[in-house]
Amino acid sequence: MANVHFGVTLPQIKRSWQETRAAALECEALGFQSLWLNDHLYGIPAPTIPILEGWTALSAVGAVTAKPEIGLLVSPPAFRNPALQAKMAATLDHITGGRVVVGLGAGWFVQEYEGYGYPFPAARVRLEQLAEAVTIMKRMWTEEAPSFAGKHFRIDGVFCLPKPARRPPILIGGGGEKVLLRLVAEHADLWNNLAVHQGALPAKIEMLRRHCRDVGRDFDSIRLSQQTLVVIGEDERDGLEKMQRATALYRGHLGDIEKHGIWGSAQQVIERIERHVALGVRHFVIEFFGRDTREPARLFAEQVMPAFR
Repeated sequence: MANVHFGVTLPQIKRSWQETRAAALECEALGFQSLWLNDHLYGIPAPTIPILEGWTALSAVGAVTAKPEIGLLVSPPAFRNPALQAKMAATLDHITGGRVVVGLGAGWFVQEYEGYGYPFPAARVRLEQLAEAVTIMKRMWTEEAPSFAGKHFRIDGVFCLPKPARRPPILIGGGGEKVLLRLVAEHADLWNNLAVHQGALPAKIEMLRRHCRDVGRDFDSIRLSQQTLVVIGEDERDGLEKMQRATALYRGHLGDIEKHGIWGSAQQVIERIERHVALGVRHFVIEFFGRDTREPARLFAEQVMPAFR
């Protein structure tokens, strides 16, 4: 089963940079095709939980690795002016030789907005901001001196030099069926379904198909991505025990792990991935369970990834 992309979320919450760096190097050596960090200012779910800032840490990850794509899952436009973020992404893409994927979303964690002094408008407004941000970024990467006057953001004959090594792919993450998935149909190269919505994947794919038909977009030109917790055990019993511990720890933050997550022995994990692939998913952003995620990453690389190569 070819052409399945496996990315991995690096440890970032309650971790030192040395731990993040070690995981990045290990996952690159194991053959993971992309490395991801979160773009949150507070650790989830509480503001007192330490977390490395996303763009700063991502730049460091890009500097110490050579092959994997790198990205954030996902950046809300409110944290950084989209013109500045376009410049940041172009610079990092230039530095890394064309490995940046720009992950964008509407944002949701109100505490970090309020704590850092950012307005937290209604979802409708945040989605309007997202649409304008994508438009500005794409134009700055591909046009010489674009101007844009939106409801929320503007640029005026702006130059973005040097240009990125490639036009960075746009990933939009989220599950809103009416507006967000339409933005995916209009703008995105990848759509990432959040782990919490894993059980609704078939319905959301069908809704995305409808939006693509409405805007005249080839549905197959969008790569379907799934964020997922992977709990892999040495055998079926070990996988079950670890899944139960993960369920107690995450408390629904990553959805119903037992029903919709990817867990179990290596063979069970393969079978659960195959169910997603049958729906059209070809891109996975994996969060491994465990204090040191390098060990489950090794087990996955050795016993699961060969089934999809």
